[in-house]
Amino acid sequence: MEKKFLHKANLNIIHYANCWEDADVLLNVLAPQPGSSILSIASAGDNAFALLSSAPEKLVAIDLNREQLYLTELKQIAIKHFEHNEFLRFSGILPCSDRLKMFNLINSDLSSPAQNFWWQNRENIEKGIIFCGKFERYFLLFRKYILPLVHSKRDVRKLFSVKSAAEQEIFYRKYWNTFRWKLLFRIFFSKFVMGRFGRDPEFLKQVEINVEEFIFSRAQKHLADINCQRNYFLSMIMNGQFNNQLPFYMREENYLRIKMNINKLELLEGYAQDAVKLGEKFDYMNLSNIFEYMPVTVFKETAEVLYNGLNKAGKMAYWNLMVERNISMILPEKFSPVAVPYQIKSADMGFFYRDFVCEERI
Repeated sequence: MEKKFLHKANLNIIHYANCWEDADVLLNVLAPQPGSSILSIASAGDNAFALLSSAPEKLVAIDLNREQLYLTELKQIAIKHFEHNEFLRFSGILPCSDRLKMFNLINSDLSSPAQNFWWQNRENIEKGIIFCGKFERYFLLFRKYILPLVHSKRDVRKLFSVKSAAEQEIFYRKYWNTFRWKLLFRIFFSKFVMGRFGRDPEFLKQVEINVEEFIFSRAQKHLADINCQRNYFLSMIMNGQFNNQLPFYMREENYLRIKMNINKLELLEGYAQDAVKLGEKFDYMNLSNIFEYMPVTVFKETAEVLYNGLNKAGKMAYWNLMVERNISMILPEKFSPVAVPYQIKSADMGFFYRDFVCEERI
């Protein structure tokens, strides 16, 4: 993808303090084998760390936004130095009054640009780095100004309380899905408001559907479903914290494996295809939802380049949000779709995504 397609995007802020894509789904379907070579979009680093649990030989995390790389680097160094409970305190999951002191213990391991960046943004360390993204602040506005106009904290607790599937659906339709909820939700998650306060407007350029109706329909389906009760993404949106469960890389049972492989992670600034152009070959690719930012012609060109960067029978995985992109449909002679069982897709905590796609190099 030529840089002109994202030249207006603001790449001088942290857009995402967390990866909002389900790493459990990614690992389940991509199924990376030990000793492999992996390319991953960095974003906030979370899913790159999750992929480290597979003990790869090398994992390259790439991002066009260097501030996302500074965030990923800080998390990497924190995982390297801190035990599980310490990392939860430092990152913002658990209360902590001495995050700057903890930062001072590890900052010498950061690159000079990352050190300078975090020193200039040390207030984000004090608050907890999982809250420092534009997208996370967008949800803060929702929690602070919109949700209280519609539902009480007691209602929110009821939404997450353990109930049968039938009870969850009844609760949503009878008590949650009020006229005010429908109205304010559609306003807040409109293309204009989301572009202004949530995602960069450049990321929405290829979107041609009605954004607020799409997001509302995805939310409606999920909030009426029993899976919402344990959704840590939804908990962050509604409660401001991962209360129900932690993302994959933060869970104690995964943390040690990731920590053991943390030095396998390499950070690279650029587009995904830039890693391929450097002569790299990969067995697996996690491409987030990068394709929906591209016009169709650029999407096909990028897919051709990434094909050349995959080893034989290599697999790539990515999400579609509001723009449908499928490589195996435009390059059927080079990629074949990997079947994703319905039970895996239906359990995807990233309920706002249209589809999760996995494809294999022919």
